[in-house]
Amino acid sequence: MGLRLPSSSLPSTARSTKASKTRAKKRSGGGSEALPDRFFRHLVLNLRNGVLAITRDSRIAAMNDIAYQVLGLMPNPDDIGRPYTEVLEACPEVVRVLDSAFETSNLPNRAELRLRKSGRAIGYTVSKIHDDAQKEVGLTLFLKDLTRVEQIEERERLRDRLATLGGMAAAIAHEVKNPLASIEIMAGVLRRQLNDRPDAMETLGDIIKESRLANAIVVEVLEFVRPIRLQVEPLEVAEVVKDAIDGLEYGASQVRVNVEDDVPELMADHSQLRQLLSNLMTNAIEAMGPGGRVNVKVSRLTDEAESGGTGAPSQGQVVIEVHDQGPGISEDDLERIFSPFFTTKPQGTGLGLSIVRKVVDAHDGIIEATSAPGRGTTFRVTLPVVPIAAYLRESTHGTHSRR
Repeated sequence: MGLRLPSSSLPSTARSTKASKTRAKKRSGGGSEALPDRFFRHLVLNLRNGVLAITRDSRIAAMNDIAYQVLGLMPNPDDIGRPYTEVLEACPEVVRVLDSAFETSNLPNRAELRLRKSGRAIGYTVSKIHDDAQKEVGLTLFLKDLTRVEQIEERERLRDRLATLGGMAAAIAHEVKNPLASIEIMAGVLRRQLNDRPDAMETLGDIIKESRLANAIVVEVLEFVRPIRLQVEPLEVAEVVKDAIDGLEYGASQVRVNVEDDVPELMADHSQLRQLLSNLMTNAIEAMGPGGRVNVKVSRLTDEAESGGTGAPSQGQVVIEVHDQGPGISEDDLERIFSPFFTTKPQGTGLGLSIVRKVVDAHDGIIEATSAPGRGTTFRVTLPVVPIAAYLRESTHGTHSRR
């Protein structure tokens, strides 16, 4: 029979080992100091990434507010216990990921998908939940909105392309402008000499008209490839909107403006922002024709919407929405409207919206377009109150200019 010694009789090393095992047991939940389940639920619900947990029988076990926000859904406490196919009915892309997750051992890690309904780019990771017996009892889906990251990457790619092509395009454009000017001058001289030849006068008139159109395209190309140098100063968005409407060539009476009371001042370039809004309003008016209405709304983005669960500090953002009642844009065209030289207008150059996007990028903002045939089009411009790249600017006589 073995001899059982009291702990005080054990060597010091043995007593230390026994104490360590006791502490480990308590930490693992075997003691009276085990943390309550409520702590772990709060931990999940307060993570800064989206978390969605489902049980083996396909029911929602946990879903935090960030997950709802990333997926574009309204939070609902009653969703707990419901089948995930019902809760996520508006996100079939996510449903397909979860449907196949239980049946595969090679779960996606840092994969991406795009939500068709909202257009958001979502990064996600899937992991299985096992109980103490290593039996699969559920799944966890971690979500992160990568739309902003994707837009920044696209912006950098666009800047790289423009930097490569800008010098060459500028040189070509300057070379084309000279012969165009000569053609217009010579055509004008011939018109004065042949004013008794109606047929010749008509032909020369067409030559002058087309040369001026070609020259306008060249000027727009030069504007597109030229770097934007911002003259940044504090400004009221309502004043910029008013100036943009006053500067419209036609259709100003069709524009209705709604500026919310809590919209803060922006640090932005007044001239560039006015031109941006003028372009968007002109496009909207041209899309509708006479009788339609353009609604311009200016609002402040709430802190919750700004953070997006990233935890990044924010000085606030202002949203400018321009909505028209026109025929709308098809899904295929919507993906290309910001691409240079893409246009659906017979006389368009396809650079207007590209220049608009360039101005938004220069202000560290985001521009998005939503549309559908027969439902009009909305352009949504989101601008930071204080641009992210503020350290690139220096003060000069009360204004700021980008270096």
